[in-house]
Amino acid sequence: MKTAIIVMSDPKNGSEEAIGRVFNALALAAECKQKGDEVAVVFNGTGTRWPAELTKLSHPANGLYNAVRDVVQGASCGCADVFGAKESVESCGVPLKKDHALAGTSGLLSLRRYVSEGWNTVVF
Repeated sequence: MKTAIIVMSDPKNGSEEAIGRVFNALALAAECKQKGDEVAVVFNGTGTRWPAELTKLSHPANGLYNAVRDVVQGASCGCADVFGAKESVESCGVPLKKDHALAGTSGLLSLRRYVSEGWNTVVF
């Protein structure tokens, strides 16, 4: 099985819902890894702000993030530009993806790729 986990929630929201979404996204990634599935975690939209938060040792999901860091495939470059997260994404070692050229942007992460390759997609 192939599962693409797309994180779009905004950590700046500061709500329990936002942390709940990212926690469940990472928990799903960990479960998929444990079962031997092919899994990818990507950050899109305001979700591109998450890597900077998740790499903080004090963040409650830091350990879980580190457990699935090897399946984090990247963050949308264009989204990171728009939401002010480009430098923080780069400093966290998360690749900026721009495999979907779109006028007026620096390029976006292609979500279509996952669909066209038969991945189950889950958005948090």
